[in-house]
Order: sequence, then structure tokens, then C-alpha cells
Amino acid sequence: MGLAISWRTNPQEPALSELICAVISTRFATQRNYYASMTSLENIRDVVNDPKFTYRQRVSNLAVLAENLLEAPPVRKQCTDALNQRIICDMYEGNAPYRPRYLLPDYKKVLDNGSIFLELPPAKNFDDALTFLLIMYSATPSITGYPVYFGDLDSLILPYIDEISDEELYAKLKRFWISLDRMFPDAFAHTNLSPTYNRVSQMIFKLERELLQVVPNISLKVDPLLTSDEYILDAVQTVFACGKPHFINDVMMQSDLGADYAAVSCYNSLKIGGGSHTLVRINLKKTAEACDDGVKKFFETTLPYYLDLTAELMVSRILYLVEESHFYESNWLVAEGLLDITKFSAMFGVFGLAECVNILMEREGHAGTYGHSIEADDLGFRITSFIADWVAQRKMPYCEGNNGHAFLHSQSGIDLDLGVTAGTRIPIGTEPSLIEHLRTVSRHHHLFASGISDVLSFDETAVKNPQAVVDVIRGAFKSGMRDFTFNLDSNDFIRITGYLVRKSDLAKMPHARHGSTFLGAGSVKDSHVDQRLVKRVMSAESSPSASS
Repeated sequence: MGLAISWRTNPQEPALSELICAVISTRFATQRNYYASMTSLENIRDVVNDPKFTYRQRVSNLAVLAENLLEAPPVRKQCTDALNQRIICDMYEGNAPYRPRYLLPDYKKVLDNGSIFLELPPAKNFDDALTFLLIMYSATPSITGYPVYFGDLDSLILPYIDEISDEELYAKLKRFWISLDRMFPDAFAHTNLSPTYNRVSQMIFKLERELLQVVPNISLKVDPLLTSDEYILDAVQTVFACGKPHFINDVMMQSDLGADYAAVSCYNSLKIGGGSHTLVRINLKKTAEACDDGVKKFFETTLPYYLDLTAELMVSRILYLVEESHFYESNWLVAEGLLDITKFSAMFGVFGLAECVNILMEREGHAGTYGHSIEADDLGFRITSFIADWVAQRKMPYCEGNNGHAFLHSQSGIDLDLGVTAGTRIPIGTEPSLIEHLRTVSRHHHLFASGISDVLSFDETAVKNPQAVVDVIRGAFKSGMRDFTFNLDSNDFIRITGYLVRKSDLAKMPHARHGSTFLGAGSVKDSHVDQRLVKRVMSAESSPSASS
């Protein structure tokens, strides 16, 4: 059935793969109907009567179905045709955008000033701050229905802990950390940690290794000077236990987004106080398939045509959000200065680069494939560079957060993507050696200011050589990577794209407390994200920059 699951709750029990495949197949056949913008009374009844959903999951699905009873924002027929063919994709955001896809409130401002809407005074102590943040999260929307950004939590909390002992910090932060997972059961809920090692970040890693929770997703901002090896080593040890955190090239991010940025959801980097109106993406594999000739026509005609349709869909959705649903006029987060429309942009996503390159190489009579051929890799970089230049020249409404343009984004895929590779990654199961892998993908990273990610899977040699992993991370950033993410093959977590699911949660399907588990299950079944080629990390292995 295409799903290789090597993990079992009991080695003596039958393998879980067939059971889970059957459950997931049934489950996702239904899920696809829910999100396919073809709402009927039967769809609504299915959600109401489905005992596998939690109460909140039913409410969320019913809201999506209600929205999709409306007509989508208008576009030309050519754009509708490309959307129906899934050459371009609206990420199933819904037919009537009434909230931005991602928003990043300025939590520091509200902790300092209090909130009129929430009737809360400024936080005066540690308990105030933690309670205030939980209330804020409950009132913060996003495309998922949960906040995608919890703030840079160590920076937010540090001013309130001077009089707090380590024992108190541990006990209070543990209760807060458990609350995040139980109150916001969605793996796209994300926090960031600052580049400088401190009491809070150290305690967070300790709690992560102890609690082994899905929520929150975490990114660590790494500065070559401010971030110590001790700090990265603590983070690496935490990845060994629970797959978190991501590692972010803070210097590169600040050069593109300024000092006030954060990674949210999977690994999408945006401005604090702003966010992204929408994320629309182009399927480069299908774009190449739509081209009836080779590389020359692809660049001259086919690719520009579908880039234009992708932009048209983005414009339509942005205008509806801003001018029809009036989010930025009516929302209290804007009224209190926690969000600012001038800090918003939109995300122009791409995926399927690997398949696009391989199709074009074959049409030109060349045997090389992406990740395994210099010629193929050069073609891939030519494609992303072309798109980056095109997006940088295309004006977009209400995108002052990026000087009137969308941000280019290497989109990490969704559960419905079949036979196509996320973003600019190398196809799962075909990954080359570590150095070659990093050399292939890192050249794209500077083009994607709002996020690009490549997931590496390490074996147990990494556990025996954690300092070597630290060296690889530093070397990867030195060679131009924006984001570094790795997964340990032997723990309970599977890195799907930029988010995690627990293998033990997949074994409980079709019931799932985290809504993101359903999405992860589809990716495991159909995209085989649990079958990434595992890499060895030895202490003598060179860093990427050393061999460039």
C-alpha cells in the first residue's frame, strides 16, 4: 500500500502499516471532499455525524464548508482553468478570505501596554505575562483557526523572571508549556528563540525533552557570533529527543526582513506586527507538463503565463480580504497597534521544482536529474532565479511589507500533493550524500525571503557526534542556507514538512487530538515523508563550506 512503517507499539504485534493505511485512505477521501470547494448539504451532514472529529474539529470544518458555499473572488477564465487543473493552487484557503493566512501580533507591545479590547492591564510579573499570553493566543486568528505565532517566547518572558528561582521557572513554565499543547492542538503553532542563550531558552529545551509535545513548533535564530556552540548543542540534543527546533540563519533573515521578523507555521518567515494576506503557489511540475516543447519555450511562454495567473489569483484574494471583508478595518489587533497592514505582504509559493527540471532535461535529451547532475541543478537554479526576478518586478496591492511586492516562498507541500516534491527539495528517497545535498539546495535559499526548508534525516551516528551536527549547521549557514532542519530517524517524531507528527499519534488514527495529525498522516501515506534517506554524521565530516 506504499507506506513503510517500521515503528510498532509492541514488536510482537502485527505491523500497523496496513491498518493505518486503510484508516488514512478512508479518512482522507472524506477530508479531500471537505476541502475541495464543492460544498453540499451531504458534506455538511458528514461532518456533523462524523464521530472521529473532536468538537472543535467539527466546528472548524463546518466553517470551511459554510465559506465555500460562497462564490470565490472573481478571476479570468484562464485563471479558473489553471486553478481547476491545479497548475496553480490557492492552498484551499476558502472562497471568501476573512482573515489573513498568517499574522504575527506584536506581543511585546501588548504586554507592555495592556489591551483595551481584552480589558487587561500591562503585565507586571511572570504570572501576569504567562496568563496574558494565553489569553492573547485564544483571541488571535489565522488560516488554521489557531495562532501560528506564539512570539519569541524567551525574549518576551525574560524581563519578568529576575526574581524567579530556577525551580519556580521550571514549574510555572511547564504548566504554560502543557497548556500550549492542550489548548492549541495544531503543529503549525510556532515560537521562536533568540540567538543568545538564556535561562528561558535553556528551560524550554529541558521541557521539550521531558514533555515530548507536538506543540509548539520551534525555530532557533542562529547568529555566527552571538549564538554559542553550547546553545546550538543543547538545541541539537533536543532535536534528538523531539525533532525540534529548526535552525534559522539570523543574519540572512535580518538582511531581508529586518530585525523584527519571526518564523511561523512551518518555517514561513514574516515581519512581526504584520504577516501574509495569502499564500498562492504554482506547481512547477504541472507547468512543465503544460509546455509542449523544451526549455526555450518554457522560459519564453509557458512559465510567464502561469506566473501571471498565479499573481492574478493572489491579487483577487488580497483585494477581497482588504476591501470586501474589511479585516484590517474591524479587527481589534489592528486598532490597538498590534498589527499594521503596512507590515503585511503576500507569499508567492513554488513547488515541484525537481520534477519540473527532470521533465525539461528529458525533453532536451539529457539524462541528468535534480540533485544528481550539475546540468540539472543549474537548470533548477535558472528556474528559481527567473521566478524570483519576475516576482520582484510584479507589483501587488497592499503589500507594503515588501515594498509593494509579494515574498517568494518555497512551499513545503500539503497532504494532497501526489507525485510532486515540496518546494525546491530533492525528491524523497533519492537524496544524495550530505555535502552534495546541501550544495544542491543551498544555492536557492537566498532567493526565498519568506521561507525555504530542506529536511535532512540523520541516523544514530549523529547522537554519538552532536558536535559534528553543530559544525554542519554552522557550515550550512556559512554556505548560504537560510533554514536548517533535521530529523532523527529513531525518535517518535516524523518531520512532515516544517511541522511534526508523532508516530504514536498516527497509530491512534482515525482519532487525533491534533488536527495537523490528519494532514501528516496523508503525507506519510502518499508522499512517504518517513522514507527520507538517512545520512550519517561523523565527527570527521567536513562542513559544507569547507568542501565548496
